[in-house]
Amino acid sequence: MQDTQNLFSQNLEQWFNLNLQDGDVRIQQGFLSPGVSADLFFILYKETPWKTRQIELYGKTYDQPRLIAWYGNPEATYSYSGVMFQPLAWTETLLRVKQLVEIETRATFNSVLLNLYRNQNDSISLHSDDEFGLNPTIASLSLGESRKFVLKHKTEKRTVRFCLHSGDLLLMQGETQQHWKHGIDKSRKPCGARINLTFRLIEKG
Repeated sequence: MQDTQNLFSQNLEQWFNLNLQDGDVRIQQGFLSPGVSADLFFILYKETPWKTRQIELYGKTYDQPRLIAWYGNPEATYSYSGVMFQPLAWTETLLRVKQLVEIETRATFNSVLLNLYRNQNDSISLHSDDEFGLNPTIASLSLGESRKFVLKHKTEKRTVRFCLHSGDLLLMQGETQQHWKHGIDKSRKPCGARINLTFRLIEKG
């Protein structure tokens, strides 16, 4: 990977604000250059110990349609569907990326969830990350194949859809998780793999 000073733009005015009335969602397109994005995708794809997470619905167990890996500080344990996940230790690569994201977002994170969408059949259903405290700040970096991101209001008939491309950085903060759900739909068109890094701050209450 290139020197960290060359990996990102320091001009915060490049953020595009979706101007949601009851949420704060912003996108910085091309946060990482195409070359750096491709290199980082290759490194993470090969080096990450991807695992399948299972969920239970209506008494039956299903594999989630994507692969995951959870990294973070030792205290950043994560509970999902009644299962406690202990984070893997940070790699040098992930720490460097975290540093870049923290500088650009002016936020602090102690964990990152990596999702691998292997093809058009992998997805994540609409959900809110409201288990991470009141009004969490969440930064999401996309690598690889472009996929459509969906935001759906919880109480009103409002839906926003847009594509996230390799190297794009998405920031959700303020009251976004209180009022909006988000997800990645399956695609009707064949597509390649996508890796998403979602940085969070897990606070122990």
